[in-house]
Amino acid sequence: MTILPLSEAHWPAVRAIYEAGIRTGNATLETQAPEWAGWHAAHLPHSRLVAADARGQLLGWAALSPVSGRCVYGGVAEVSVYIAPEAQGQGVGLALLQALVQASEQHGIWTLQAGILQENTASLALHAKAGFRTIGYRERIGQLHGQWRTVMLLERRSAVVGTEQPAGITASANAR
Repeated sequence: MTILPLSEAHWPAVRAIYEAGIRTGNATLETQAPEWAGWHAAHLPHSRLVAADARGQLLGWAALSPVSGRCVYGGVAEVSVYIAPEAQGQGVGLALLQALVQASEQHGIWTLQAGILQENTASLALHAKAGFRTIGYRERIGQLHGQWRTVMLLERRSAVVGTEQPAGITASANAR
């Protein structure tokens, strides 16, 4: 398996994998995949990855979305990771998440967050294995096909980015 930057040329396969996730009813509250232009506009221009097998077949993808347009949240991004049905349970998701963490840190991201439907136990376990922790949940936050769904909130704080002490703050003052 090879991890590569996601490009527009990958979009047909990326979209197919996304649509397979949508069909499960547990990957997202979305009911259809957007066109490339919409997807491209909604995701950060960096930290877009695909996993491909030796034949070049895409096995999965991962990307980041901004959580806010405010500059103070410029180091916080939301994770999307989708794995082709035939590649699930083979380590593709973990490889993509680990590469995504590394890419995000190279671009100054200090917090990654994920909102995962509570029934998606495989994704919850995958994110935990990649260093995410559950910080809460949003009960009945959205509907999918007329049913209220609860979303688990997870985050991963970088051990590399954002660890420096702000100017003028000492360790003792910070402990208060």
